[in-house]
Amino acid sequence: MSIWDIIAWIALASIIIWAILKILGIINTPLLLEYYPVFAVSYIAGWQMHKLSIIAEEVKELKKFKEATIHQINEIKLNCAKNHSK
Repeated sequence: MSIWDIIAWIALASIIIWAILKILGIINTPLLLEYYPVFAVSYIAGWQMHKLSIIAEEVKELKKFKEATIHQINEIKLNCAKNHSK
């Protein structure tokens, strides 16, 4: 886990704790602090989008590798067919 993963999990946990305390009436905060969960959720959404973009890049690289491997296998098949037909 990276530091950004840890920050995102802390943000998520703090939102849950905040929501529980808010529902129970323990927290009566000023308007500025009311927006904390919105900022935390925005961070978590950005964190997830960043992870998805990393995964998308890795999938693209895997597809390129697969296509190159298939191409190499087909070349080997053709070379074997040429060598055995002689």
